Amino acid sequence: MNKKTSVFGVLFFGISVFGFAQQQQPDSTKVEQLNEVVVTDSRFQLKRENSGKTVIKISSKEIENNQGRNLSELINTKSGIEINGSRSAEGSNLGYYVRGGSNRQVLVLIDGVQVNDPSMVANDFDLRLMDLNTIESIEIIKGAASTLYGNGAATAVINITTKKTSNQPISVSFLSVVGTNQSADDQNYNGSSFNSNVSVSGDVNKFRYLAGFANRYVDGLSSTKGDNAEKDPFSRFNTNLKLGYDFSNAVQLDVFGSYDKFKTDIDGFPPPTYTLADTDDKYTSEQTRFGIAPKFNYKNGSLQINAAYTKISRETISDFSTVHEAKSYVIDAFNKYVFNKQFHTIVGLNYANYESVFAGEESFSNTDPYLNVVYVSDFGLNLNAGARLNNHSEYGSHFVYSLNPSYSLPLESGYMKVFGSYATSFIAPNLSQLFGFFGANPNLEPEENLTKEIGLEFANNEGLRVSALYFNRDEENTIIYTTGYENATDDAIVHGVEVEALYSGIKDLTISANYTFAELKDGVRLRLPKHKINANFGYNISKNTYASLGYQFIGDRTDTDFSIYQDVTLKSFSLVDLYFSHKLIKNKLKLFVNATNLLNEDYTEIVGYTTKGRNVSVGMNLNF
Repeated sequence: MNKKTSVFGVLFFGISVFGFAQQQQPDSTKVEQLNEVVVTDSRFQLKRENSGKTVIKISSKEIENNQGRNLSELINTKSGIEINGSRSAEGSNLGYYVRGGSNRQVLVLIDGVQVNDPSMVANDFDLRLMDLNTIESIEIIKGAASTLYGNGAATAVINITTKKTSNQPISVSFLSVVGTNQSADDQNYNGSSFNSNVSVSGDVNKFRYLAGFANRYVDGLSSTKGDNAEKDPFSRFNTNLKLGYDFSNAVQLDVFGSYDKFKTDIDGFPPPTYTLADTDDKYTSEQTRFGIAPKFNYKNGSLQINAAYTKISRETISDFSTVHEAKSYVIDAFNKYVFNKQFHTIVGLNYANYESVFAGEESFSNTDPYLNVVYVSDFGLNLNAGARLNNHSEYGSHFVYSLNPSYSLPLESGYMKVFGSYATSFIAPNLSQLFGFFGANPNLEPEENLTKEIGLEFANNEGLRVSALYFNRDEENTIIYTTGYENATDDAIVHGVEVEALYSGIKDLTISANYTFAELKDGVRLRLPKHKINANFGYNISKNTYASLGYQFIGDRTDTDFSIYQDVTLKSFSLVDLYFSHKLIKNKLKLFVNATNLLNEDYTEIVGYTTKGRNVSVGMNLNF
């Protein structure tokens, strides 16, 4: 089946990009993609044609059309991204392989504030903590972005914006989803997945508020394969509060708080064999966040501060039980100034302090001034350039910079854009790698990356947009694990190609597709597919009825089989998903059905671990 689905994947991609693009049936409502605005790559609102990056935008509409899924599953459909573990049991650890990188090279922002876990090996943010239905939109920029976002932003920045408050005095939203959670060889269709979300928001006399609660419970699968393996349930709940007040058109203040917790049963590597087995291990993670974001607007500019405090507690109960306590303080103050329509600048200071408890309390801090300049000419030339001085309490000062030019050529019905990037990034070893319980090495050196990109993008008024780029990243002092953490003696060079296409020129039909090739030159990165394809067909059957068909192809990967301590090749596989929704009662009530892995493909994502087979969920979303 793998060979057949591989061929089908290539054909599917080709049809979506080229076949439908030949049908010239323009719909004036689709021209808006030419005016799409992106923010994350420069922190200014820029037309996409003036941006030197291929920014991925996940809109509120796309999130709505993926209700019933989790956050990692949605992000995993985008180019250049492979989130390993998202197709396994719900509590599985997630690996963020963006452009062949790892978790430590991906930075996550929530409402403009960096989120990290200093006790984690990669100082990363665990996407399992977030509920997709609390999110308004997501922007993802790939490539080095350390000049704007600092330590860790080497392969991607995932900028998550949570739900906005309603412009009515009071508005209520309620979501409920019930579904299955089963493997390909156990198609019993029992209700094993339950998700609910409720939020209340409004705007009263310049005062904005939003309060939300979400709960998710998933059972039905064991983490490890085995005929008699016990099920490993996952449960999570989320609470969040956002308050804002507009003192005037010039002065605004927002405060927020959230508490997120999940617990899951896991399987481990018990002695004396230390091989994967069906165990009674458990894992819990909870995070409390508070923040404040004052903003002062003045003529041609604004001054803003994003500040947050995060407290984290994690515990693993196993033969190697550990307890992790950590906290972080992050302050990002920046001034944005627009000299004119062509010249924009940002001057900022970012401070972050991270603390975690191992044998004792350990900490480090960053104090980074930075500058970014955007130039948008009236003759097509655009430039996004920046510099940052990373001042690390343990590793001293490191200078990073970026140069991101582009040239946009206006066409009769659209534009053609060529763009490139030359940027460096800095990744300090995390506290766990320096002082943690397993393999710690206080003599580690920081990792430094140099990323180069070149690409081309075309868009027209007929609803077609196509982009392609080549990237190359040189990693120096890559942190690896052998008998403990250490710096690699040789540079690692990762390169690849990304192709994206979007077509909306046929009324009520939207087709998107992307292809990624990524590899480590002169070596192998475990669980990284060289080839990956995603495609989606979305069709508005009527004003209130929508359906979509999704396809994903994952090429061969290499993984380690710890039962024989050898690397093995995992075969390619393909997945087909189907979604259907219908709105009632003046669009206040939406009913939907979501079917994943429709063809019930049996495949391996991680050696020894269970993967999801065909699953179906049904839900309702009520807004009033």
